[in-house]
Amino acid sequence: MGVGEWFERRQIAVDLADNIGSRRWFRGLGTMLALGAVAFVFWPDFAPFEARAAIPQGDEIRAQFRARTISPLALGADNGQRIGPTAQVIPLASAPERPQIELIATFGAGDDFNSTLRRAGVSAGDIDAVAAMVNAAMPVNEIEPGTRIDLVLGRRPEQGAPRPLDALSFRARFDLELVVARDPDADILSLSRNVIRVDDTPLRLRGTVGPSLYRSMRGAGVPASAAQDYVRALDDQIDIDRELRAGDEFDIIIAYRRAATGERQAGKLLYAGIDRAGQPRTQLMRWGEEGQFYEASGVGEQRRGLVAPVPGRITSRYGMRRHPILGYRRMHGGLDFRARHGTPIVAVTDGRVRSAGRAGGCGLTVRLDHADRISTRYCHMSRMAVRRGQSVRRGQVIGYVGSTGLSTGPHLHYEMFRAGRKINPASVNYVTRAVLEGTELIDFRRQLIQIKQVEPGAALADLEPLPGEVREPLREIEKIDLARSVD
Repeated sequence: MGVGEWFERRQIAVDLADNIGSRRWFRGLGTMLALGAVAFVFWPDFAPFEARAAIPQGDEIRAQFRARTISPLALGADNGQRIGPTAQVIPLASAPERPQIELIATFGAGDDFNSTLRRAGVSAGDIDAVAAMVNAAMPVNEIEPGTRIDLVLGRRPEQGAPRPLDALSFRARFDLELVVARDPDADILSLSRNVIRVDDTPLRLRGTVGPSLYRSMRGAGVPASAAQDYVRALDDQIDIDRELRAGDEFDIIIAYRRAATGERQAGKLLYAGIDRAGQPRTQLMRWGEEGQFYEASGVGEQRRGLVAPVPGRITSRYGMRRHPILGYRRMHGGLDFRARHGTPIVAVTDGRVRSAGRAGGCGLTVRLDHADRISTRYCHMSRMAVRRGQSVRRGQVIGYVGSTGLSTGPHLHYEMFRAGRKINPASVNYVTRAVLEGTELIDFRRQLIQIKQVEPGAALADLEPLPGEVREPLREIEKIDLARSVD
């Protein structure tokens, strides 16, 4: 018989939650108290437990600890020798002033040149003089945010006076450094322009497409921004997933600048190509004021999305509404754009003018016919810029915002029709391509031939650093001029 079974049969260990107040319950309570008393009697001593010997005390021991402490010298740290003040130390009546202070001021976004110098502690008189000299060399509003300005402030002429500016220098442009220095004899500030030679030859990078196009380009040294532009340009022209294969070669040319001082600056993507078996399969080059890419045949990239005929927000959308003049609910068959009187109105895509003139409540109205039985109408114009039968291109001005007809103020009411029935203009996404023709196509192809003459990876000429003296005027260097056609 086990001990637990014996206690249970003798009803010594019982459930204290059952039959409270009975003789059996009091017997169990006595058992619990007795066991607790026994445990308390045999409990170990409550004396503190000593884990290690106490650290010896004394001046020598403290000196050893202090010699090995890592703390600032001003708080008494040393390397084995006591350097704290003693009775022989005589305090100075006044601390000597540093003869010069070197500072770095950063030109932040939204800052102006004067406030940047003022925060650095430059006096008002020196700020005015420096700002006038720098503005004569280049407009101060062209200084890029993040530009670092190195400053040297001299000794104060008297106690409490601001420190004079001894020297100032910063990189005004990639090819220009401005240096302001004080002549100690004449006590005047003068400006020096250090022109830095720059090689503007584009950089060409080629490589083989692996399992990942982006990783292949990054592995070949293509900057991340150029790789993203390359993929975006190809996506507007071809189906990358279907037409691009592993083993094809990517061909990238980007604008690139290398200064004689060693700095390098990657610019925008200029050319994006794909070669297969040594032959060009896709050739795209940036062209025109808008900077869009065109194929070698002269066909431009696709443009998708809703095109706004005027720059302004939509104040009333397509659908049922309460008419602001007639006062009852009726169908609003277009989009209303808020715009000032006289704002130019442009064609949303290529087309031909079906009508141009007054159209009842729409006032002066122009209606254009487009491809796929789509037509658009532009109402409430102040005046028109096209005539009936005229062909127009995407973005061409066809009239100006007004308030003619049934209108409460200057705005554009823009409608769209498919097969003669009104539809919601916001539901249509345009896909258009620009096409180069005539002499512009010839110039484009000449420049394409020229830019592909850049050797892969050999676009950077070795330039010796120039000394820091003033060099005016800027000496021209040999470079490929992308804006000039070849014979």
